[in-house]
Amino acid sequence: MHERYREAVAVFPGSDVPPIQTAHWLMKPASMIRGTWEEPKEAGAWLGRQLTEFAPRFASAQDREATRLVLLVRAAVERLAWGGDMSLGHYLGGTVFHSVALVTCSPNRSAPGLPCPERRTGS
Repeated sequence: MHERYREAVAVFPGSDVPPIQTAHWLMKPASMIRGTWEEPKEAGAWLGRQLTEFAPRFASAQDREATRLVLLVRAAVERLAWGGDMSLGHYLGGTVFHSVALVTCSPNRSAPGLPCPERRTGS
């Protein structure tokens, strides 16, 4: 078991596996960043586009409801405004899992020792 743990720790930074703590996305390479934004509303708009794109494939009909998606985006904007992080995950058809996270960095409240990655323009 100790050997498997060492392997997982070594592989984690370069893998796209979501971390248990959202702030640990800051440990990943900059190539995994999908965008950076100065304002929470800009990040929320990006999140809304991600959810809209994948919602038709969400395994749960409840997760596909438009009102629920709007509320998730609104909650994310509010959380980012006070410096919190947001991490969401949804099962798609079968066993595929869609994960999306928004991480604050100025520095991050829950992991202030982690450096901010290089800036990339959101798409």
